[in-house]
Amino acid sequence: MVVRRSRARGGISWGRIIIALIVAAFSLISYFGSKVYNPVTDEDQYISMTKEQEIALGLQAAPEMAQEFGGLDPDEDAQAFLDAVCQQLTSSSDITQADWPFECHLLADPETINAFALPGGQVFITAALFDQLETEGQLAGVMAHEIGHVVARHGAEHLAKAQLTQGLTGAAVIATYDPNDPNSQRTAQVALLIGELINLKFSREDELESDRLGVRFMADAGYDPRSLIRVMEILAAASEGAGPPEFFSTHPNPDNRITRIQEAIDAEFPDGIPEGLIP
Repeated sequence: MVVRRSRARGGISWGRIIIALIVAAFSLISYFGSKVYNPVTDEDQYISMTKEQEIALGLQAAPEMAQEFGGLDPDEDAQAFLDAVCQQLTSSSDITQADWPFECHLLADPETINAFALPGGQVFITAALFDQLETEGQLAGVMAHEIGHVVARHGAEHLAKAQLTQGLTGAAVIATYDPNDPNSQRTAQVALLIGELINLKFSREDELESDRLGVRFMADAGYDPRSLIRVMEILAAASEGAGPPEFFSTHPNPDNRITRIQEAIDAEFPDGIPEGLIP
């Protein structure tokens, strides 16, 4: 007697569907069970690691990231200036509530205009961007934005979202993939692509949130937040004709961010920006 396996319509086995449901359920329970409150952003987040793990991850990755941009810049005066600006930001605003061990690094790369932050407080700016900036306030704007990523725990938040996405797309692949059906492979690829697009959307939202936080941190530390608008103008000029379409980029178009930054400034200072802030 020949025993045939029970299969769902389209040739997909019920065993695959059950496994896929278990994987999806585990991913959802793990994600929504990791909720924590962030006092600086005043929001609940889903974070899959502790602050100590974030700090350790950032410290571990920092040397390799620095090496990708030519290592640390040897200009001690420029590094000291950067340290002073970062100290002003991290000690004079509600960043102190987050209690991260921030370290700001000037990278030697003279061509790549970039700044970024690793989880746990490691913040970087390339010499190419540093040299483009015109004022102390503009440097504060760049660093406040990157510090915003750390305080908002975007790295750890991304990791949790990526794990959820991988779990759900993996479940979709398990449920739909049939090695005997070429069309099912295309379905699996579409599921993975959707996962990537979801993560890109979160990245753009993170950038805009860091802009809003940066405005607040700058003002608290005595810097004029309008300097951040000038930074966006510098970045827009630098990427003219070379930047990817906004939809496929993890960073919003600088021109579009200017509007959001102005909105954040108006919300922070409804009666106008006070005098005496560092430009």
